[in-house]
Amino acid sequence: MRVELYRSEAPDTVVATATWRGSSVSVDGGDDALRVRIVHAFRPTPAVVDDASYRQQGTRGETVVQPGSLEWFRAVVQTRVTVDTGLAARFAPGITEGGYDPAAQYRTFQDSIARLAEGAD
Repeated sequence: MRVELYRSEAPDTVVATATWRGSSVSVDGGDDALRVRIVHAFRPTPAVVDDASYRQQGTRGETVVQPGSLEWFRAVVQTRVTVDTGLAARFAPGITEGGYDPAAQYRTFQDSIARLAEGAD
């Protein structure tokens, strides 16, 4: 999964990108000071997020997402990266083939996305 970081006043100009590599994050672009802030935001520590999509059904409040997963990458982008850098973020499609297969109900949607992001057959 790839995230494009841009300044909110110039959304057509991508300043930097961050890519989830399965167990690590690679950051490309931007000047050195900006890269340091982005890399610091992706430090491998738990992320706290108050988003219903991360919670179990029937619960409320903040959720702690542990590092090393695609969910953690998403949570860090939505919380730390935007606050630490002042940039806006958008998730960019990194996969040109495949997609969600409604007939494959034996996999959860998150499993399907993780499988596509890893490039598995």
